[in-house]
Amino acid sequence: MSTIHAVVRDRRINVPAPLEIPDGTEVRLHIETQYLSDDNPMSSEEIVRIHAAMLKLQPLELPQSIANDLDAWEQKLNQRGIDQDEAGFEDVLP
Repeated sequence: MSTIHAVVRDRRINVPAPLEIPDGTEVRLHIETQYLSDDNPMSSEEIVRIHAAMLKLQPLELPQSIANDLDAWEQKLNQRGIDQDEAGFEDVLP
């Protein structure tokens, strides 16, 4: 028995079928009403799996011209936030 995760959209259940099940095969689906929640703590197995995946990540290498453009954009956004905060203080102060 395999566990297959499905998504409900427009009152339909979209189920990706495994490759080993040929077209026309009758299957029985057991629907659980348990909802996944991100509020629950991760299991130790999940932590180990995610940590192993993170260790495989390679650093992102950007050409210097792109890095410069991103830095300039970040500075522009930061300045806009500072300007918005300063404008907001005038409304609060007597």
